[in-house]
Amino acid sequence: MTEKNRENYNKNYIAYVNSFDPPTHHFKNCLRAFAVGGFICVIGQFLRYMLEALFALTGDALAGTVSVILIFIGTLLTGLGVYDRIGRNAGAGSIVPITGFANSVASPAIEFKTEGLIYGMAAKMFIVAGPIIVFGVFAGTLVGLIYLFL
Repeated sequence: MTEKNRENYNKNYIAYVNSFDPPTHHFKNCLRAFAVGGFICVIGQFLRYMLEALFALTGDALAGTVSVILIFIGTLLTGLGVYDRIGRNAGAGSIVPITGFANSVASPAIEFKTEGLIYGMAAKMFIVAGPIIVFGVFAGTLVGLIYLFL
């Protein structure tokens, strides 16, 4: 096969593959991700205002309580199968907030629970979130050491 035939073959193959691939609507996807991620953050801010007004929480207690509630909501929606549908429609907008992190931990645990408590749920729970946790701890330690020595 000559070089010119190979290029022609590659172009035909790419055109064939693209005929099956639906067109991507980047602007619409970005807008949906922004709206859903923003809505999740609005829910968090609403929870913050309500906990501040009703229970007079402030500072770290307020921030921790809002985080725990959002993680619980994300995990509950994952267990009910709702968060997967949100993620399918919202894309990255559902991944970025803290609820997306809860989903990334709970989803593999639910998926592999049939393999047992240790080899299934416990081993697979941090398959997605594990590298994020490791990198976060490493980066935090590195920044702390730099701050200590400067």
